[in-house]
Amino acid sequence: MFANAAESRPNIIVFYTDDHGHADLSCQGVLDDIKTPNVDALAKNGVLARHGYSTAPQCVPSRAGLLIGKFQSKFGVEANGKTLKGFDRELTIAQRLQKAGYMTAQFGKWHLGPGPQITEHGFKHVFNQNSGAPFAANVGLDGTDREMSNVRPEMYHVDGCSRAAASLIERYKDDPFFLYVAYRAPHVPLDAPQKYLDRFPGKMPQRRRQALAMLSAVDDGVGLITETLSQNNLTERTLIFYIGDNGAPLKIHKRDAPGGGPGWDGSLNDPLNGEKGMLSEGGMHVPFVISWPGTIPAGQVFDHPVSALDVAATAAELAEIESKPGDFDGVNLIPYLSGEKKEAPHEFLAWRWVAQSAIREGDWKLLRGGDREYLYNLKSDLEEQHNLAGEHPEIADRLRQRLSRWANELDPPGLANGDMSKAATDYFDFYLDGKPVAPLREVIVPKSDSANAEPKPKSSASPWTIRSGKMNVTSEGLQITPQKPAEKQTPFITRNGLSLVGPVSVNLVVKTATSGAIGLSWRDSADKDFAAANRVNVAVEKSEQWQTIQTSLPGGSKIIHVRILVPAGTTSIKSIELKPASGQTVTLTQ
Repeated sequence: MFANAAESRPNIIVFYTDDHGHADLSCQGVLDDIKTPNVDALAKNGVLARHGYSTAPQCVPSRAGLLIGKFQSKFGVEANGKTLKGFDRELTIAQRLQKAGYMTAQFGKWHLGPGPQITEHGFKHVFNQNSGAPFAANVGLDGTDREMSNVRPEMYHVDGCSRAAASLIERYKDDPFFLYVAYRAPHVPLDAPQKYLDRFPGKMPQRRRQALAMLSAVDDGVGLITETLSQNNLTERTLIFYIGDNGAPLKIHKRDAPGGGPGWDGSLNDPLNGEKGMLSEGGMHVPFVISWPGTIPAGQVFDHPVSALDVAATAAELAEIESKPGDFDGVNLIPYLSGEKKEAPHEFLAWRWVAQSAIREGDWKLLRGGDREYLYNLKSDLEEQHNLAGEHPEIADRLRQRLSRWANELDPPGLANGDMSKAATDYFDFYLDGKPVAPLREVIVPKSDSANAEPKPKSSASPWTIRSGKMNVTSEGLQITPQKPAEKQTPFITRNGLSLVGPVSVNLVVKTATSGAIGLSWRDSADKDFAAANRVNVAVEKSEQWQTIQTSLPGGSKIIHVRILVPAGTTSIKSIELKPASGQTVTLTQ
């Protein structure tokens, strides 16, 4: 294939997007508002996998499965919030490739432990930017080494990851490399710069415009990286995967709430049924493109199911890494994509996530949620509209038995059979059982459709209360100003009556007219007042751009009262997310 055996091992790049709905690649041919010419070019020069799947309908487990190459419930990472000790004990594909002589690098979202510890999982270089906040890195935008520490972003997070990746390709063009480019897009908070928003004029929901813009930034990044490969004659020496981590969160209503915080991320799963948090097709049937010009014939549409688990197995075999039975649950896809093998890569694919489990065997899929069970023929009913369990009980029985045998290999063993959460129950009621959806509770809803509209004050029963200042609800969120221009006491917003079990992760998207600090103070159930020790401050710079502030509040007693203190001058808050260790997340509007 190449000049010598050493060169026969390809470079490998994995683009991994975040909460990216099935519909949102223009090469899928589902919607015409999405524009992804560079990913389309990958598909044109390679394979569009029509039935590509992630391993879970949620961020943490799907990433763990991808990187280990083994179904994540075998090592205890079934869902967000589970311990990562099992992941830490496993060998990632990066560790295996690094040992085999590959340069390895991680960019963007990690979500599997602290950023500075990414190198412990086989990545030589780390550029962990996934927001506008400081991030862990041991390499710069120009590809040069630096001491691992937190650095301030110089570019929009999607653009920064793309630039750093292209720089490392230039640096290591004569060595085999593995790049894991995990863009935090279009996951909330929605934060696309204006230059990308301007590409999508016209009337549409603001959140849709934001998703299209963020995915356009991703597509630009794919273009920059593939062009860098071309300039260095590496196109035919590089295998590329482009995969989504799970389906888009729609929250049923696809509410176009102001700001970019929790809720619908603007992406779409059409024509699939369901959304993130479900083992229906809309939850884990994701965008999936594979390209290796010169080895994989161009212009293919591959209709057999493939899995994100196949990435590690494919990479290991191509890198000539010895493996033993049980190391990987996926298969090397190249013989199937090159035409060497004609059969389907998998006899079946199976999933278990919290109280849901599913199996796909050929065109048949059995889906279980709590005590509910559904059988679909995906060849005739990809939208999962017709439950055939009553018509074909023998098929349901056979698939259930196969699913049960597979689930007995997991930790803990067995089918998921617990009660579903209220959110999952609502999703199954609406998407799969056709029950009417409860009406939306009235919240802040912007009147203007344009993303460029000037903020206009509007009265609202916001759950946050202003103190020592004025608060306007605008199309961008909350705008906070002092009572008087020369007021010395800085404003803050406050929320009482909470029940947050710590530790509480905090994610704020803000912009301020004055440099200073965003402060968070709290009172727990044992406190009569706000103690000076119960406060954290995060530096914020004067900027017209949105900045993402991330910190955490400690565990202990339940936090019942929170204040968010802002610098003097005008501060805009686009989104608020206070996510407790358990229980309901507190946001800007809920």
